[in-house]
Amino acid sequence: MGQIQLNQVSKSFGSVEVIPPLDLTIEDGEFVVFVGPSGCGKSTLLRLIAGLEDVTEGHVTIDGQDATEVVPAKRGLAMVFQSYALYPHMSVRKNIAFPLRMAGLDKAQQDKSVAQAAEVLNLTDYLDRRPGQLSGGQRQRVAIGRAIVREPAAFLFDEPLSNLDAALRVGMRLEISELHKRLKTTMIYVTHDQVEAMTMADKIVVLQAGVIEQVGSPLELYQRPRNTFVAGFIGSPKMNLIQGPGADKYGAATIGIRPEHIDINEEEGLWHGTVGVSEHLGSDTFFHVQCNASHEPLTVRATGEMALEYGAEVHLTPRTEHLHKFDAKGLRME
Repeated sequence: MGQIQLNQVSKSFGSVEVIPPLDLTIEDGEFVVFVGPSGCGKSTLLRLIAGLEDVTEGHVTIDGQDATEVVPAKRGLAMVFQSYALYPHMSVRKNIAFPLRMAGLDKAQQDKSVAQAAEVLNLTDYLDRRPGQLSGGQRQRVAIGRAIVREPAAFLFDEPLSNLDAALRVGMRLEISELHKRLKTTMIYVTHDQVEAMTMADKIVVLQAGVIEQVGSPLELYQRPRNTFVAGFIGSPKMNLIQGPGADKYGAATIGIRPEHIDINEEEGLWHGTVGVSEHLGSDTFFHVQCNASHEPLTVRATGEMALEYGAEVHLTPRTEHLHKFDAKGLRME
C-alpha cells in the first residue's frame, strides 16, 4: 500500500511561508510528478512527505496512519536524490545491500534482495564493480536499486536525472517509467522539466510559489489548463498567449493557442506577421513569427518539409475550436 494524503500542510522558515496550507491525495500505485519553476516549493513538499523537513501546520498521512511526527526511517518511504550518494569504496552489490545490512538482515536475505533488484535494473553483470567504473546512468540505477530492496510503500525521486546528459535522461526516463509498470508502487517524482512530467506521470501537480495551481493527468493539463500559468508552463514549445486586441475579439482578456493549432501560409489569414528564427527538427519545423496580434513572437508548428525564409511575410489563422480563453485574473473561461 502507498496512499499518501496531505491535509492543510504548510511550511514556514521563520516568518517566511514557503508552502501555504494545501491538500493533496496521492493514490496507491500512482506515478505523480511535482513540476514547476525553480523555487516553487516542489522539493520542499517532497521533503515534508519524506520527513526530512518538519511540517509547520497540518498532517501527513501514509496508508491511513498519521505520519506527521514519524521519523523518516519509520515512514516506509525510499528517496532517490539528484546526487547518487554511493559509497565509492564499495561494490555495486554492497551499495545496494547497504540499507539491508543496516536493518540487520542476514546475508542470505541480502543476497536474494540484491539479486532481484539487479535483475530488474539490468545490473546483474555490474554487481562486482565499483561506482567509479560505471556510467552516470548505471550509477543512478544503483541508487534506485538501493531504494528497491527496502520494499517501500512509495518511492520519492528528487530531480534524479539532472546530472545526466540529454541522451541518458531520455533513456533513464523510460527505465523509471518501465520500473513503475513492473513494481506498481507509488512514485512521487520532482522535476522542473515539464517534458519529463508529461511523458512519465499518471498525475501532474503544477506548483507556483508553493501553491498548487492544478492537478490532473498530462492530457487534462495540456488540453484544459485552468489558468495562464499552467497554460504557459505545460507544453513544449509552450502555448502562445495573446492579450489586447488579439484577444478582445474573442471576448477574453487573454487567449491561448498551441503552436500546432495555428495554420500558416503566405497568401491569406487572420493575422499578418514576419518570420523570424526557424527551428528545423526533421519531422517538424517551428517558426517564430512576429505578428500584429501579439507583442511576443508567436510559435507555429508546421511540417518539416515547410521552408520559409527569415523575414518572409506570412499569414496566420488560429483554429477557433482549439482556442483557450482566460479572464482578467488569468483563469480559464468556459
